[in-house]
Amino acid sequence: MPGETGGAHRDKDSGRTPRAPETNPEKPVRVLFYGVTGSGKSSAAHAYAAASGLPEFSADDDIGWLPGWQQRTVEQQREIAAAVAARDRWVLDSAYGVWADIVVPRAELVVALDYPRWLSLFRLVRRSLRRIITRQPVCNGNVETLGRLVARDSIFYWHFNSFARKKRVFREWQSNPDMPPVMAFRWPGELDEWLAQVAAAAAATVRAADDSGHP
Repeated sequence: MPGETGGAHRDKDSGRTPRAPETNPEKPVRVLFYGVTGSGKSSAAHAYAAASGLPEFSADDDIGWLPGWQQRTVEQQREIAAAVAARDRWVLDSAYGVWADIVVPRAELVVALDYPRWLSLFRLVRRSLRRIITRQPVCNGNVETLGRLVARDSIFYWHFNSFARKKRVFREWQSNPDMPPVMAFRWPGELDEWLAQVAAAAAATVRAADDSGHP
């Protein structure tokens, strides 16, 4: 769990060790995943939600986009984001800049995927090509096409345009004592190890409840 050995690690660039959550440190119930485009935020959030039993929400499906690649207005996105943030329990796989100020202060923990650029870009290319070939829906029935990948506002353009900014943002959160605690992972293996700990802790809690006879 957050703050335990193997969960948090020392930030190799800043020399800081991410702070342990101050609110409900053993079992945060409002968790935001954050990282550069292509880092695997959605997959990580899905795995964490499955392991922890917390309800999962998608920045793209639930807040950002409508069918036909129509983006909701900023006002609509902020209204939906506020409704999600107001819940007692949630896992959110990202935070758009236009409504991050709503959800971040409500989070008990931010999980930042601080992967190297080459790794995130490789994952993004592999994922995009797979989606084009398989016609796998991205969000709300929308699918990626080759045309969208080479468009000026493509996801690759967004990756390069937002990479440095997103890293700067979560590092500013790390150094701000008024923001939620941030756990930053530099490599997928570190994340996988932490997720395994989360799943093991959740299973142990269930077993203890069964043994005690209480729900």
